[in-house]
Amino acid sequence: MEIYKSAQAPIEERVRDLLGRMTLKEKVGQLNQRMYGWNAYVKQGDRFELTEEFKAEVAWGSGMGALYGLFRSDPWSGVHYGNGITAAESAKVANQVQRYVMEHSRLGIPVLLTEECPHGHQALDGTLLPVNLAAGATWNPALLAQAYGFAAAEIRSRGAHVGLVSALDILHDPRWGRSEECYSEDPYLAARFTEAVVRGMQGERLEQLAETDKVAVVLKHLCAQGTAQGGRNAGPAPIGERELREIHLPAAKAGKEAGAAAFMAAYNEIDGVPCHANEQLLTGILREEWGFDGVVMADGCAIDRLLALTGSHESAAALALASGVDLSLWDKAFTTLEEAVYQALVPEPDIDRAVERVLRLKFRLGLFDRPYVNENGPIAVVGRPEFREVNRQVALESAVLLKNEGGLLPIRKKHRRIAVIGPNADQLYNQLGDYTSVQREGSGTTVLAGIRMAAPAETDIVYAKGCGIRDRSEEGLAEAVEAAKSADLCVLVLGGSSARRFDGAFESNGEAIVPEGDAGNPSEMDCGEGVDLADLSLGGLQQRLVQEVSATGTPVVAVLIQGRPHAITEVAQHCGAVLCAWYPGPEGGAAVGQLLFGQANPSGKLPVSIPRSAAQLPVYYNQKDPGRPRVYVDMPSAPLYPFGYGLSYTAFEYGEIRLSQRKISVAELAKGGQITAAVRLKNTGECTGAETVQLYISARESGITRRLAELKGFRKLELAPGEEREVTFHLGMEELAFWNRAMKFTAEPCAVRIGIGGSSQDLSHAELRITESV
Repeated sequence: MEIYKSAQAPIEERVRDLLGRMTLKEKVGQLNQRMYGWNAYVKQGDRFELTEEFKAEVAWGSGMGALYGLFRSDPWSGVHYGNGITAAESAKVANQVQRYVMEHSRLGIPVLLTEECPHGHQALDGTLLPVNLAAGATWNPALLAQAYGFAAAEIRSRGAHVGLVSALDILHDPRWGRSEECYSEDPYLAARFTEAVVRGMQGERLEQLAETDKVAVVLKHLCAQGTAQGGRNAGPAPIGERELREIHLPAAKAGKEAGAAAFMAAYNEIDGVPCHANEQLLTGILREEWGFDGVVMADGCAIDRLLALTGSHESAAALALASGVDLSLWDKAFTTLEEAVYQALVPEPDIDRAVERVLRLKFRLGLFDRPYVNENGPIAVVGRPEFREVNRQVALESAVLLKNEGGLLPIRKKHRRIAVIGPNADQLYNQLGDYTSVQREGSGTTVLAGIRMAAPAETDIVYAKGCGIRDRSEEGLAEAVEAAKSADLCVLVLGGSSARRFDGAFESNGEAIVPEGDAGNPSEMDCGEGVDLADLSLGGLQQRLVQEVSATGTPVVAVLIQGRPHAITEVAQHCGAVLCAWYPGPEGGAAVGQLLFGQANPSGKLPVSIPRSAAQLPVYYNQKDPGRPRVYVDMPSAPLYPFGYGLSYTAFEYGEIRLSQRKISVAELAKGGQITAAVRLKNTGECTGAETVQLYISARESGITRRLAELKGFRKLELAPGEEREVTFHLGMEELAFWNRAMKFTAEPCAVRIGIGGSSQDLSHAELRITESV
């Protein structure tokens, strides 16, 4: 038996043996992922047939490295329940694809099936979760790890092997349409969620990838997309190495340490160098500094964009390959790698290096030994009730109570007639976010339905849409105002939408095309990939709707369904209570209903700062300390609501911070020394609630300009009324070191102010001194 076919042989031996048997053409075939997966099949009644296009692709590559999006469903792919692959059919089709590839390649190399999983599986019947910005608001990485464990089991049961997960983008400019894909504006918080997702989907060890409920994670995007100039998608990131390392790399480093199998390079450039051509990033830092041995995948069509640097597809492929990209996505450039070798642009050892990484992943996944899946598996795994419960819990914990004047919430029995008004009250797709699959009729729960489910039986619920997201029509305003006048309470459901339309236009990489301005544009999309905003105010006539409903005198609760932090000054002024639910997913409506009626207590905290206006940007909390007041003349500099902020139906009292010691030396930290910071937390209210205790540091006298505050720890805990608990944090080298003038991550003598509290702006403080010697 050939060594590569032996399950008992070590993976590295199998990789070397297989590589030694491959022709150059077969090697290049393993590095290409150029086909849209939905073009690989056609549905004929109850049967699925593989297309001639798919068969030609297999013949071209003498096999196939990877196939993207076999199960993808959305308006871009055009896949729906009439022509796509349902959960019950998916394992059979995956086996059909795998069997053809293995039987029509000389060496029988299995194909990787890669799927979009930015917030759950983007497939027919795939479970969708709240978007990342909502997940970040839970401040509960363990809960998200549990949710993504279920998502991985669904994907693997259907026959796919790799999940593409948005995790690395840090939200510095909320005008960016992909804001919803970010966990936070803070690198520490994003890092904790990134490692949680990796462990949830892959397990604690790479060896677990071969298990039937695990998938390999591709973390995207590396790196710094969230700080693009002007908030425009894929725009340049105007940052230096210090900003890169302090803000944009910690989540990637945490993902690597958690065992991530792969990374995806980002579209943007950093200081003039596109990420797909950034050898210092993809090889110097990722591989040589961090020791990563997995796959780097290109983003869609991104290598072809390097023609602006190189002038030819062969040269673009050579540049990306030399920089550290291993696997393509839909581009032409990597299809020319064989010719690039003949032109002496690419040494064949560079090809071998990338092929080894792709093969290693396939062996780690166990595909050579168990290439096929149980065709009855998805029926037992996809859509499990326990996943639905976890999904709803994520939605519950992600909602952030921003305002509750006079205890307007939770809704009381005296409010017998409730008007539910607004463009997002009864639109399921508007609460699901971008990268969303077509949903079965009757699935999911809108906010209106959730309110009806949670309200007491005698409550009269009336509904009026009022206006659209971006639509300027006044047709529904009068009906909405009348509904508000006749009610004891009004719930205004406002915000944005990333819902794509089947008649919409798309770029070759799936990015939505929404024309500039509003003239002649029927789209209600104001968020999502390719949908960037200059103005962060609520779109269309929503602000007018707020004003006119408020003018009726009926108490108003605002619920925000949104994929970015909008500027909501008008909403906060006119509404007695404001609940930010982000895009809460298919269980979001039920979760919002439970929260409004007090069946659950809000516990979300803001993972991003909410601005007063786009004119304030940047408004993220951890900006550099300029050593002087930061002021505007025409509006406050502070955000409307700060990072880490969130109210509850109960109240919490913090005690004084107690440090284990007031001084610690650089030498002690280098040897693993730590200090502890402890605080007592008490629930002084009348109901059980969860509070997230947050620890920040701010450093002075360290030789470089430091940030105003840096999150270095958090604990979320639930307390009964009157219950009191002590929360302890440990601060060592990882928390107290920084990138010094020589760009070394180390501790330096300085003064450190430690703050602990319920938000970045509500803290008690204690002083610590880091000294040169003991």
